[in-house]
Amino acid sequence: MSANRLSDFISEDVGEGDITSNTLLGDETGKAHITANEECIMAGLEEAALIFIELGLRTVLHAKDGHKVQEGQEVLVVEGRLKDVLLGERLALNFMMRMSGIATETRNIVDACGKVRPGVKIAATRKTTPGFRFYEKKAVRLGGGDPHRYGLDDGILIKDNHLAIVGSVTEAVRRAKAYSFSKKVEVEVEDLEEAEEAAKAGADIIMLDNMDPDMAGKCYQEIKRIDGRIIVEASGGMTPETAPLYANCADVISIGWITHSARSVQFSLHII
Repeated sequence: MSANRLSDFISEDVGEGDITSNTLLGDETGKAHITANEECIMAGLEEAALIFIELGLRTVLHAKDGHKVQEGQEVLVVEGRLKDVLLGERLALNFMMRMSGIATETRNIVDACGKVRPGVKIAATRKTTPGFRFYEKKAVRLGGGDPHRYGLDDGILIKDNHLAIVGSVTEAVRRAKAYSFSKKVEVEVEDLEEAEEAAKAGADIIMLDNMDPDMAGKCYQEIKRIDGRIIVEASGGMTPETAPLYANCADVISIGWITHSARSVQFSLHII
């Protein structure tokens, strides 16, 4: 999946030009620095720097994406024409705020689930902001999570509506396997009977959808008994509070919350 060009985001924000700065400012030059207003996992710093570079400014990074930064820490210095600094200010901060929020919440959930079962993976979903999915998925990676599918062409995931049309788990898996030998076949199941059928049909990944931890645990044990190579994924309405409850009954926990509900982290830009 390719990212939307940063120049397109700049054009969206600038339109015909920054009439405020063009009215008040000339060609004054100087520096600005961006600081974190709270502790977080840094993400979007690379994109912020590229936005300013696109506007003809010089940047110096004082932090690294994927690393923890402290409240008050300076993360980026920008130098050049000040009206251009202000032109890119909001867009650069938006990238950092949104992506750092996702990375931070992902890291928190990875750590909480890892305390229950080391090695369990935390994955994103396709519940993302249209046009911004690439960056939200990147932020998940920076937080220690897995991006899961980027789009519908990225993997075979047989869901309830597919099953309603095809008629059975076994037939759906058969068709998927016949289509491609190189793609993993994942099936979403809602109860123990479907989980057993998917395992016997040869699914590579079985998603336990909207199950309570007790039922998920029973399905996990039965799936592994049938075929230990199968990856078991738990999904459906997961939150930071409930995700750890599934750490012992899944190899992967997919959680849309980290991309659709994570709180943005606050950063500030000040002219020096």
